[in-house]
Amino acid sequence: MGVAPSSPSGYTLAHTFDSTNFFNEFNFFAGGDPTHGYVNYVSQSAAQGSNLAHITNNQVYLGVDTTTYQPVGGRNSVRLTSNQAFGEGLVIADIEHMPTGCGVWPAFWMFGANWPAGGEIDIIEGVNNQYADSVTLHTNPGCVVSNSNSQSGTYTITNDCNAGNAGTGCTTGTSNPNNFGAGFNSVGGGTYAMQWASTGIYVWFWQRGQVPGDILARQPNTNGWGTPLVTFTGGGCNFNTFFSSQNLVFDTTFCGDWAGSVWGSGSCASLAPTCTQYVANNPGAFTNAYWLINSVQVYQ
Repeated sequence: MGVAPSSPSGYTLAHTFDSTNFFNEFNFFAGGDPTHGYVNYVSQSAAQGSNLAHITNNQVYLGVDTTTYQPVGGRNSVRLTSNQAFGEGLVIADIEHMPTGCGVWPAFWMFGANWPAGGEIDIIEGVNNQYADSVTLHTNPGCVVSNSNSQSGTYTITNDCNAGNAGTGCTTGTSNPNNFGAGFNSVGGGTYAMQWASTGIYVWFWQRGQVPGDILARQPNTNGWGTPLVTFTGGGCNFNTFFSSQNLVFDTTFCGDWAGSVWGSGSCASLAPTCTQYVANNPGAFTNAYWLINSVQVYQ
């Protein structure tokens, strides 16, 4: 793994998760889906035994069942949570492929203890045929943010990070079709960076081939990255109070509270009356519902 020298931003590489250690550093969640998806999260032994989780070409593959017709209780998938929790710092994820397709709800996110008291940071998230990323924070009551100094095309949906009793949170939409889903996969993926500081939370994205050289050199200089894709700041939220040590998560669920609830209002609705019916009856539709992760680095 090694430790990089201090970067121009003052960060030092603390952890690297990649093909050499990923399945030792993350644990497999096998409980019921908190978002009520049509999914069955399986254990590590079951996931690796059925090839839903493995290393391929020095990349971490996290997939879903693509063969079972009408699986009882939900389609098999994986949800992995880092063993370690992290405080303020910088998370940089190099991802080559993310899950996509009707009925699919993938996410790369972080959460603290006693949700929503410790906060939640959703870095990559979306559903169905959504073409661009949604970035969201979830907190206890009292955290209201501003999204000024976000990239052009980013738009605010909600400012209150406790909206919907934290279920909705403070949500932003983005407009770059290469930062999520099929568009992301078509350009070979890219790199997301999330900076969590006392002044706010900031997210950047670069597609493959456009990643700053300082990241490749493991000496990230956030000051040279330009305007973030999404900025969460403002005097209406004390980020030291509403966010505490967070675990990293990769998961893929189906339908549920988001993908299922908006099924009837999108292009996927013509495929089946409900999201669950579609996911149950079309296992072969999910061959692209997988993560392919090159690395996740945590700087502190």
